[in-house]
Amino acid sequence: MNKHTLSVAITFLFCTPISGGIPDGIYHKGWIDFNKNGKMDLYENPKAPLEDRVQDLLSQMTLEEKTCQMATLYGSGRVLKDALPQNNWKTEVWKDGIGNIDEEHNGLGAFKSEYSFPYAKHVNAKHTIQRWFVEKTRLGIPVDFTNEGIRGLCHDRATYFPAQCGQGATWNKKLIARIGEVEAKEAVALGYTNIYSPILDIAQDPRWGRCVETYGEDPYLVSQMVSQYVTGLQSTGTAACLKHFYGNNTEFYRKRSNSIISERAMNEIYLPGFKAGIDAGAMSVMTSYNQIDGEWTGQSSYVIKNILREKLGFKWLVMSDWNSVWNLEKVIKSGQNLEMPGSYNFGESVLGLYHQKKITEKDLDDMVRPILATCIAMGFYDRSKYDLSLLDKYQEHEKIARQVAEEGIVLLKNRDNILPLDPTKNRKILLTGKFIYEIPRGYGAAEVIGYNNVSLIEALQRAFGRTVYYIEKPTVADIKEADIVLLSMGTRDKEAIERPFALPKEDESLMRYVTKNNPNTIAILNTGSAIDMSAWNDRLAGLIYGWYGGQSGFEALTDIITGKVTPSGKLPMTIEKTFEDSPAWGYLPKGASLYNELKNEHLINVYDVNYGESVLVGYRWYDTKNIEPLYPFGYGLSYTTFTLTKPRLSSKKMNDQMIRCSVTITNTGSQKGAEVIQLYLKENQPSVLRPEKELKRFKKIFLNSGENQTVEFEITPEDLAFWDDETHDWKVNSGQYSILLGTSSRHISHILSFTKE
Repeated sequence: MNKHTLSVAITFLFCTPISGGIPDGIYHKGWIDFNKNGKMDLYENPKAPLEDRVQDLLSQMTLEEKTCQMATLYGSGRVLKDALPQNNWKTEVWKDGIGNIDEEHNGLGAFKSEYSFPYAKHVNAKHTIQRWFVEKTRLGIPVDFTNEGIRGLCHDRATYFPAQCGQGATWNKKLIARIGEVEAKEAVALGYTNIYSPILDIAQDPRWGRCVETYGEDPYLVSQMVSQYVTGLQSTGTAACLKHFYGNNTEFYRKRSNSIISERAMNEIYLPGFKAGIDAGAMSVMTSYNQIDGEWTGQSSYVIKNILREKLGFKWLVMSDWNSVWNLEKVIKSGQNLEMPGSYNFGESVLGLYHQKKITEKDLDDMVRPILATCIAMGFYDRSKYDLSLLDKYQEHEKIARQVAEEGIVLLKNRDNILPLDPTKNRKILLTGKFIYEIPRGYGAAEVIGYNNVSLIEALQRAFGRTVYYIEKPTVADIKEADIVLLSMGTRDKEAIERPFALPKEDESLMRYVTKNNPNTIAILNTGSAIDMSAWNDRLAGLIYGWYGGQSGFEALTDIITGKVTPSGKLPMTIEKTFEDSPAWGYLPKGASLYNELKNEHLINVYDVNYGESVLVGYRWYDTKNIEPLYPFGYGLSYTTFTLTKPRLSSKKMNDQMIRCSVTITNTGSQKGAEVIQLYLKENQPSVLRPEKELKRFKKIFLNSGENQTVEFEITPEDLAFWDDETHDWKVNSGQYSILLGTSSRHISHILSFTKE
C-alpha cells in the first residue's frame, strides 16, 4: 500500500483510564459502568430494551446534564480550544457532558494536522477526549463525534469523492451505496459516529452556491440516491444526517430568506427525498437556514412536529444548522433536539427559561429523549473499539472514487467524433485555462482535501507525454498552431454565496478567444451547475462536464478523453440556454449583489423567495412551458450507440395492481458502454396543472458491443398520484396515461398508453 498504510492493531475506545479518582473496574466485559456506582444500570445494559435504557438514563439526569446534551461543541480549535483534556475542563460548561463534538481533529481547522495524522495519533486523541467524558463526568455519557461527509469524510486524509452533483450524474444507485460504505468505514476507523450527509435539497437555481452539493433537480432521482447512500453509510453503525429540512434553495443571506412554497410543491418536490431517507432508516435530520411561511425552520413547530415528525414519521435526532435559530424558547418547544453550535452559555440560557417558568422539565425531557435514543440505538454507548484495520482499504476506496468520477463525467458535445483522442497520434495538444495544477473542489464547510491527488496536467501527460503542453496565456499563433486545444474552465461554487449564471469574466473571455481561433477546441468544465454557454457552445468541437471530480477526477477525465473509458454520465439537472428561461428568474431581491458571503447578514431585512413555479421545477418547467433547453435533463453522449426495442406492457389497464413495462436495449456500437433507460409518466388529461412528464423509473445498463438486455419496470398506482390541495392528500385520477421511454427528458424513443380504471 502507499504512504497511508497502517499496521496498527485495534485500538480500544474505552481502554486506558485517565488517572485520578476513577473506581477500578468500570470497564467490564460487554458493558461499562458509566455512572460508576458499581452495578449495571438499565442504560448501561446493551441487551435492555431501547425505551427502558433511555428512560433510565433520563431519570438520572440533572437539569444541567440535560441542557448539556442539547448543544454541540465545535472542535478544531473553535469552541473546544484545547486539543486534549486539561485540568480546567472540570469547571467548563461541558463538565456535565455534551451532546456532540463536531469535526474534532479532522485536520481542517485551527489544529491543522497536528492530531489528524498519523491516524494512530488522531485516534488516540479522540479516545483521550472520549474517556474524559466517560470517566470524569457523573453519568459518563459518551460524546457523539460528528463530521461532514458530502464529498467524502471531512478529514485531511480521507478519500475525496466527486461532489454530490457528480455523484448524481452517475445515475448508478449501487455506486452511491458504495460511497456511503466507504465513508462509514473511514468514519468508524477514525472515531466519527454521525455524518452530516446526504444533502437532499433540490437544484433549481443554477446560481445557488449549493447546487454542487445536490444530487440534482428531480425528486425521484434524489430519492433513489439518498436511500442507497443512507443504507450504505449506516451499514457500519454510522448515523446519516439528512439535510437541509426544507426549502433551502438560496445562499443570498440565507438566514434572512423566507421560502414561500405551496402545499403541493412541498409534497411533490421537496419532501420525497427526505421521506426516502427516513424510510431507509436515517437516524438524524438537520433543519435549514431559511424561514418557511415566516418562521425559521429550526424553531418551527409546524416544520419539525407537524411535517417532519407527524407527517413523515421521523422519531430520532433533529438538529439545527449552524447558528440558524433565533429564539431559544421556540427551539425547545418546536421538536428540535440539539442546537448547533450552542453558545458557550447555552445551558445557563436554558436554565434561565426554566426558572422563569417559560419552559418545563417535560419540555427539556422531550428535547433530550430523541438524542439519547438515537445514540443508544446506533450503539454509540456500546462501541468498544475503533477498527483501524479498515483504513487498509484505502486503495480500494480510491478505486471506488475513481469509478464514481468516471461514471459521473458527462460528454455533452462531440462534433465529428473528435473524441476520444488517440495518444499514439503525434498531434500538438495545447492545454490552457483553469484548474491545470489545482484540484477543483466543491468549497465550503464540507471541503475535503484528499490524498494522492492528481492534477489535470499530470494525468494528461501520463497518457500523452509531451504532446500535451501547457501555455498559461496563449497567443493567437499558439492557439492556431495547435491540432487540438483542451480548454479547462470552471467556477468555485460553495455555500454562503450565489454566483452569476456564467463563467468568471476572465474565463469567459478566454473561452471566446480560444474558440474563435481554433475550431478543434474541447472544453472541460469543472462546475456544480449550469452556466451560460450562448457565446461559444456552437463553436466547440467537444464539451465535457467534469463537475468537481475529487482526488481521482482528472485521471478519470483522461480515461474518458483517451477512450480507455466510454462516457456514461447523464445530466442530473437541466442546462438552460439563458437564465431568463429559468423558473428561478426573479428569486433574488432586485439589485442583489452576488458573492455576498453573508457579510452583515443581521442587517438584512427578511425577504420572500416565492417558489411560484410550484411543481414545475427543472425539466418539468421547460417541457411543460415548451422552452427548449441547451442540454436537457438526463442527457449525455457515449462513444457507442444503443437502441431500445418497442416496449411491451403486461396490461393496458391498471386497477389497484401494478403493471409491468419491459424493453430490450442493445449496444449497436463497436465499444462496450452503459446507457441509462429513463421512464417518464404523463397524465394525458389532468384535472390540475401537471408536468408534461415526470421521471418515475431509471436503470443504468452496462453492455458489451452487440450485447442486449431486457429490462422490466414495475409501475404502481402510487406512481400516478399528485397532491390534492383540497383533500390535503395524494390523489390518483382515472383516465389515460402515457409511458415515455428514452435516454433523456427530450430524447424519447417510445410512448405507450394505458388506462387507469
